[in-house]
Amino acid sequence: MTQTLPASPPPPSSRIAAPRLTESRKAAVAAGITVLLWASAFVAIRDVGHTLSAAPLALIRLAVASVALTVIVVARRGRRVIPVPLSRRTYGLIAACGVLWLAGYTVALNAGEQHVDAGTAALLVNVAPLLIAFGAGLFLGEGFPRALIAGSLVALGGVAVISLGSTGDRDWVGVALCLVAALLYTAGVLIQKVVLRVADGLTTTWLACLVGTAVLLPWTPQLVSELSTASVGAILAAVYLGLFPTAIGFSTWAYALQRMDAGRLSASTYVVPTVSVLMSWALLSEVPTVFGLIGGAISLVGVAISRRRSRR
Repeated sequence: MTQTLPASPPPPSSRIAAPRLTESRKAAVAAGITVLLWASAFVAIRDVGHTLSAAPLALIRLAVASVALTVIVVARRGRRVIPVPLSRRTYGLIAACGVLWLAGYTVALNAGEQHVDAGTAALLVNVAPLLIAFGAGLFLGEGFPRALIAGSLVALGGVAVISLGSTGDRDWVGVALCLVAALLYTAGVLIQKVVLRVADGLTTTWLACLVGTAVLLPWTPQLVSELSTASVGAILAAVYLGLFPTAIGFSTWAYALQRMDAGRLSASTYVVPTVSVLMSWALLSEVPTVFGLIGGAISLVGVAISRRRSRR
């Protein structure tokens, strides 16, 4: 009798491998996390804005983020907290990013929202992604893709429609502060993109947070005074801002920015006002206006257009 031999297992090459995320998909996921967390920041700020002033709120937000990122860096890297030696120029650019974006932008936005309504603030600040697209084309060699520019203009138009449903409270001081915030945001992203060519995202975000915190330390006495009368909810909201939209949100942003063009990634942040409107509806029972729904849909269309790549 012939003995039947057991079938041999298929060679490794013929086995079905689990799908792996490509670098571009990982970057897209990181960008999505950033959008969600930055959108949630607007909801949290509503609970804190009337309790903590602009600079003290920025200080506690960056201080919490600095502590959280320091713990992560030390836990992952031990004594070698900076894995690759960096030049003085790179340290200088990281410091500039921390001062202009993490400290300056945050203070300007916090102060601006005390003078203008949220819709106006969102419209003015969201000029930044369009400025980043042009800046990246001029200074970073990313060019001026038609889809990116057209999509950015459509998305900005959607944000403008969202702002039509706001309360209309605004003055020229608030408008100026929000425009300053947009310029600081633009400068910070362009500088960070240069830094990420030689440094990793975690190191860049961590060091920038430390610099931003150091710049805001003169407001420590005012922060302590305001915290003494703040509610537990307001304090927890400020801690949330530091842990999630800042420590995690800026880290995932840096991860995505290291792997994507600055202009294309920044265009994705046009979704932030739309997500913020939906979060306010779900968490604060603030029913969105017709302008909010229509503008949000337009912004999503604009972002979709901006992410299309031209065929060659």
